[in-house]
Amino acid sequence: MVNVHEPGPMEGRVDRWPVLAAAGALEVRLAETDAEVEAAQRLRYRVFYEEMTAVPSPGMRAERRDFDRFDPFCDHMLVVDRAVMDDEGQPSVVGTYRLMRDSDAKRAGGFYTTGEYDIGAMLQNLRDANLVELGRSCILREYRARAATMQLLWRGVMVYDLRFSIDLMFGCASLAGTDPDALATELAYLHHYHRMPPDVRVRARPELYVEMNRMPKESLDPKAALHALPPMIKGYLRAGASIGDGAVIDRQFDTTDVFIFFPFAKMDARYRARFARDVGL
Repeated sequence: MVNVHEPGPMEGRVDRWPVLAAAGALEVRLAETDAEVEAAQRLRYRVFYEEMTAVPSPGMRAERRDFDRFDPFCDHMLVVDRAVMDDEGQPSVVGTYRLMRDSDAKRAGGFYTTGEYDIGAMLQNLRDANLVELGRSCILREYRARAATMQLLWRGVMVYDLRFSIDLMFGCASLAGTDPDALATELAYLHHYHRMPPDVRVRARPELYVEMNRMPKESLDPKAALHALPPMIKGYLRAGASIGDGAVIDRQFDTTDVFIFFPFAKMDARYRARFARDVGL
């Protein structure tokens, strides 16, 4: 097991990939070296702990990187700006996504998501499917207003999914803040309009479970509630994702998390057609 304060080298990662997609000076690809993974971790630290209100461990604070025991077993997707160089003379990493396939989760001792949600029944029901867990997504503040940055990350994920014949994407997505009552509209909207199918529905762990049904459906304004959601969650929903049962408070990251369930086959036809064009299908 890798110590959370001493992240190990990349283990069993993919061979060298070409650029997955590009837009102007921005390009998306996978990290191929420990230095590139560390650049993603530094970006995560800057966004989560400096721009936002997450609380780093002493080891993270000392190294100014966000890391955990799962990092060495994951693929790290990067958006880099070739027009801006970092201190090492390499294109700056301005966006990142962490992906862990089921084969890598076995080596890591499980998925990150199991710390918040009971996904055992889902894994059993989908035992013949190819799965990937998505997480640790972030974009540097000055690039968040550029639609191309998030689009490049999504295009990269689609190429990745096609290469590994992924059937299901899942993971935790976050709403800012740890007061469920302040998030009652958003949580109730997700509960009433976007719940997972009952046969595979994932539920928050009992000791962490926070009720999402905080308002009657008839009292909601669906358009206003959707607008209030973070862009990442809105993107998931518009593409065809659904939400698990129960939210979880993450004190370290100062967030309220929900479970994202995104079967590749359920992707909205408009999104599927767009990404198919992007990857030449």
